[in-house]
Amino acid sequence: MTWSIIARDPATGQFGIAVATRFFAVGARVPYIAAGFGAIATQALVNPYYGIDGVKLLRDGLNAHDVLAALLASDEGRESRQVHIMDASGAIAAHTGRDCVDWCGHIAGSGFSIAGNMLAGPDVLAETAKTYLANDSLPFPRRLLTAMRGGEAAGGDKRGKQSAALLIHGEEEWPALDIRADDHADPLGELERLERVSHELWVHFRASMPTRQKPAGNTDRSVIEASIKAAQARQA
Repeated sequence: MTWSIIARDPATGQFGIAVATRFFAVGARVPYIAAGFGAIATQALVNPYYGIDGVKLLRDGLNAHDVLAALLASDEGRESRQVHIMDASGAIAAHTGRDCVDWCGHIAGSGFSIAGNMLAGPDVLAETAKTYLANDSLPFPRRLLTAMRGGEAAGGDKRGKQSAALLIHGEEEWPALDIRADDHADPLGELERLERVSHELWVHFRASMPTRQKPAGNTDRSVIEASIKAAQARQA
């Protein structure tokens, strides 16, 4: 009942997941990212522990194929699940259980993985991939959302629309961007709006936040405000 794209931005090394469905609050259930280690999307009759346990295994150094094998081995409901994984090396592993609802499947390319179930047809994934590849000049968040729009135009979830989410991580454990439309008539359109809003303040403010390399971040409000104004002026 969902389709999603996992990708890694070649320019920044960021991992990102975009997902859409005709179900409530998909962003709370599907996307999981271990910063610097990989990303997992768990869907169909979703098993959240594929994400929770899977990111732990990625951090422990397992590759995508070994993570997938471990997750499936521990789940007697595996034939009702769909999951895809990308690790830090770019390797991809995916599983679509035989009890997932048609149309269901998975495709992968260089630096991206796309999976879906309960879709209008295989063109949903094909157009998501085609649109992602055709828009490599876009900023990474907008490239992911544009790709999902391509899949939606090909039919998307065959039941309709309700929720969507975009999750992006860079080097830190906290996300560079985490936006959701939990119940909306045009959830991808709402994410596009929120992504634009993020450039008003958030993307400038996050440079001042604590990091592992600089645990205190920047707490001088005058410096923070000046850097935000300077960034906003450059965007004007």
